[in-house]
Amino acid sequence: MKSFPFLILMIGLGTLGLLYQASQAQSQDDRKPRADERGNGPAERGKKGGGPKIAKPRITDTVKANIYADNWFKLYINGNLVAVDSISFIPHNVVSVDILPEYPMTIAVMAKDNADKDTGLEYDNTNLGDGGFVLKFGDGTVTNASWKAKSFFHGPIDGDLKNPKTRHDPIPANWSEPDFDDSGWDNAVEHSEEAVGPKEPFYAHDFAGAKWIWTEDLALDNTVIFRTTIASPPNGSPIPRAWPRGKIDESNRADNAK
Repeated sequence: MKSFPFLILMIGLGTLGLLYQASQAQSQDDRKPRADERGNGPAERGKKGGGPKIAKPRITDTVKANIYADNWFKLYINGNLVAVDSISFIPHNVVSVDILPEYPMTIAVMAKDNADKDTGLEYDNTNLGDGGFVLKFGDGTVTNASWKAKSFFHGPIDGDLKNPKTRHDPIPANWSEPDFDDSGWDNAVEHSEEAVGPKEPFYAHDFAGAKWIWTEDLALDNTVIFRTTIASPPNGSPIPRAWPRGKIDESNRADNAK
C-alpha cells in the first residue's frame, strides 16, 4: 500500500507533461504563416517574386545575341534599349548578350563609323574610314539585305580629302519604335567580309549565315540606322509565351537616349 501515493504522483506528473506538450504544439501552430502568408492569397501579392501563379522566364528562355559594329552601335528591341557597344572606337569588339525575345520583334540599330563631325575623317583627320555591321541572334535572326537602312551623316562629300565637308540629316524621333514608318527607306546593302575587314573578335563568335550590311557607301556614310521586324523565330522554334515585361522607366527609349 505504500506504493499507492507514489503511483498517484507519477500519474499526475505524466498528465502535466502531456498538457505541456499540447500547449507547446498549439503555440507553434499559432506561429505558422496562414495560407495567404505563404503565397496562396492576397497577402503575397506585391511581394518580391510575384504571385505563385505567374509564369516567369528562366535564363534558358533567352537567346544569345552577337553584335559587331565598325565602330560603334546601340540596339533596341521593340523600342527598348537592349545593348550598347562599350568601346566607341578601337579595338574592335563583339558585344554578346542574352536577350528575352518577343514576337513580332522590331530591331532598330544605330551604327556609327568613327568620323569627325566636320570632316568625316578619323585619326586626327588623316584617314578615311569605313563602316560595317553584323548581327546574329540565337533564334536564327541575322543581318542581310532585307533590313532597312538610312544614312544620317555623310562625308567627306564626294570623298574630297583636301577640303572635306560633311552633311548631317536630323535623326527622326522614335526611330526605334515598332510603329515608326521606314517604308521610304532603302534596303541595306550586303558587303563582303574582305571589304569590311573585321578584326579577330569576329572570328571567335558565331556569325554563321549573317551578312555584313551598311548603306551602299561603306566609306562615306558614317551614321546609319538599320531596322527590321521579325514575325517569328527564323529557326522554327515555337513562339515563346508572353512573359511579364518590366517597365522601370522611359529613359531607355530612343527619344530619351540619343
